[in-house]
Amino acid sequence: MAKTIGVEWLGKELSETITQYTAEVSAAIDKEVERTAKLVQAEIKANSPVRTGKYQRGWSRRKSTKGGATTYTIYNKSKGFIAHLLEDGWTSRTGKRVPGKPHIKPAFDNHAPQMVRNIEQIIKDGG
Repeated sequence: MAKTIGVEWLGKELSETITQYTAEVSAAIDKEVERTAKLVQAEIKANSPVRTGKYQRGWSRRKSTKGGATTYTIYNKSKGFIAHLLEDGWTSRTGKRVPGKPHIKPAFDNHAPQMVRNIEQIIKDGG
Protein backbone atom coordinates (compact mmCIF):
# COMPACT_ATOMS: atom_id res chain seq x y z
CA MET A 1 0.00 0.00 0.00
CA ALA A 2 1.23 3.49 -0.79
CA LYS A 3 2.57 5.73 1.93
CA THR A 4 0.39 8.73 2.77
CA ILE A 5 2.07 12.02 3.74
CA GLY A 6 1.01 15.58 4.23
CA VAL A 7 1.85 18.32 1.78
CA GLU A 8 4.28 19.86 4.26
CA TRP A 9 6.42 16.68 4.19
CA LEU A 10 6.38 16.19 0.42
CA GLY A 11 9.66 18.03 -0.18
CA LYS A 12 11.48 16.04 2.51
CA GLU A 13 10.16 12.69 1.24
CA LEU A 14 11.07 13.53 -2.34
CA SER A 15 14.57 14.54 -1.27
CA GLU A 16 15.08 11.31 0.69
CA THR A 17 13.79 9.18 -2.20
CA ILE A 18 16.08 10.88 -4.71
CA THR A 19 19.07 10.54 -2.36
CA GLN A 20 18.37 6.82 -1.92
CA TYR A 21 17.96 6.32 -5.69
CA THR A 22 21.23 8.16 -6.37
CA ALA A 23 23.15 6.10 -3.80
CA GLU A 24 21.83 2.80 -5.19
CA VAL A 25 22.56 3.75 -8.80
CA SER A 26 26.05 5.02 -7.92
CA ALA A 27 26.90 1.80 -6.09
CA ALA A 28 25.66 -0.34 -8.98
CA ILE A 29 27.60 1.72 -11.54
CA ASP A 30 30.78 1.43 -9.43
CA LYS A 31 30.36 -2.36 -9.39
CA GLU A 32 29.86 -2.45 -13.16
CA VAL A 33 32.93 -0.28 -13.81
CA GLU A 34 35.03 -2.49 -11.52
CA ARG A 35 33.75 -5.66 -13.23
CA THR A 36 34.60 -4.24 -16.65
CA ALA A 37 38.05 -3.14 -15.50
CA LYS A 38 38.77 -6.68 -14.29
CA LEU A 39 37.63 -8.13 -17.64
CA VAL A 40 39.74 -5.67 -19.65
CA GLN A 41 42.79 -6.32 -17.48
CA ALA A 42 42.38 -10.09 -17.85
CA GLU A 43 42.04 -9.83 -21.64
CA ILE A 44 45.07 -7.56 -21.94
CA LYS A 45 47.08 -9.98 -19.81
CA ALA A 46 45.94 -12.97 -21.87
CA ASN A 47 46.76 -11.33 -25.22
CA SER A 48 50.02 -9.61 -24.27
CA PRO A 49 53.20 -10.57 -26.11
CA VAL A 50 55.26 -13.08 -24.16
CA ARG A 51 59.02 -13.14 -24.36
CA THR A 52 60.13 -13.56 -20.76
CA GLY A 53 56.62 -13.22 -19.29
CA LYS A 54 57.48 -10.20 -17.13
CA TYR A 55 55.49 -7.82 -19.37
CA GLN A 56 52.49 -10.12 -19.37
CA ARG A 57 52.49 -10.57 -15.59
CA GLY A 58 52.92 -6.83 -14.94
CA TRP A 59 49.37 -5.69 -15.71
CA SER A 60 47.58 -4.02 -12.82
CA ARG A 61 44.74 -1.59 -12.22
CA ARG A 62 44.36 1.45 -10.02
CA LYS A 63 41.08 2.89 -8.77
CA SER A 64 40.63 6.62 -8.39
CA THR A 65 37.59 8.61 -7.37
CA LYS A 66 37.23 12.29 -8.12
CA GLY A 67 34.08 14.37 -8.01
CA GLY A 68 31.88 11.32 -7.53
CA ALA A 69 33.26 9.60 -10.64
CA THR A 70 35.16 6.35 -10.27
CA THR A 71 37.80 5.51 -12.84
CA TYR A 72 40.16 2.60 -13.22
CA THR A 73 43.56 2.94 -14.85
CA ILE A 74 44.98 -0.27 -16.26
CA TYR A 75 48.75 -0.07 -16.54
CA ASN A 76 51.85 -2.24 -16.69
CA LYS A 77 53.83 -1.79 -13.49
CA SER A 78 56.91 -3.73 -14.58
CA LYS A 79 57.49 -2.76 -18.23
CA GLY A 80 55.03 0.02 -18.94
CA PHE A 81 57.60 1.96 -20.94
CA ILE A 82 57.34 -0.49 -23.84
CA ALA A 83 53.56 -0.92 -23.91
CA HIS A 84 53.07 1.59 -26.75
CA LEU A 85 55.83 -0.04 -28.79
CA LEU A 86 54.39 -3.52 -28.43
CA GLU A 87 50.89 -2.19 -29.18
CA ASP A 88 51.76 -0.04 -32.23
CA GLY A 89 55.07 -1.41 -33.52
CA TRP A 90 58.29 0.49 -34.22
CA THR A 91 61.01 1.09 -36.77
CA SER A 92 64.08 -1.06 -36.19
CA ARG A 93 67.69 0.07 -36.52
CA THR A 94 67.84 -1.27 -40.05
CA GLY A 95 64.89 0.90 -41.07
CA LYS A 96 62.41 -1.96 -41.36
CA ARG A 97 59.07 -1.70 -39.69
CA VAL A 98 58.44 -4.12 -36.80
CA PRO A 99 54.70 -4.76 -36.57
CA GLY A 100 52.99 -4.31 -33.23
CA LYS A 101 50.66 -6.73 -31.54
CA PRO A 102 47.51 -4.83 -30.60
CA HIS A 103 46.39 -6.09 -27.20
CA ILE A 104 45.34 -3.00 -25.19
CA LYS A 105 42.87 -1.18 -27.46
CA PRO A 106 41.07 -4.36 -28.63
CA ALA A 107 40.47 -5.38 -25.01
CA PHE A 108 38.94 -1.99 -24.26
CA ASP A 109 36.90 -2.02 -27.48
CA ASN A 110 35.52 -5.48 -26.65
CA HIS A 111 34.18 -4.55 -23.21
CA ALA A 112 33.40 -0.80 -23.19
CA PRO A 113 30.21 -0.91 -25.32
CA GLN A 114 28.69 -3.62 -23.09
CA MET A 115 29.59 -1.60 -19.99
CA VAL A 116 27.77 1.43 -21.42
CA ARG A 117 24.68 -0.68 -22.16
CA ASN A 118 24.79 -2.17 -18.64
CA ILE A 119 25.07 1.29 -17.06
CA GLU A 120 22.13 2.54 -19.10
CA GLN A 121 20.10 -0.44 -17.86
CA ILE A 122 21.17 0.21 -14.27
CA ILE A 123 19.93 3.79 -14.53
CA LYS A 124 16.61 2.67 -16.06
CA ASP A 125 16.11 0.01 -13.36
CA GLY A 126 17.07 2.35 -10.55
CA GLY A 127 20.06 0.47 -9.24
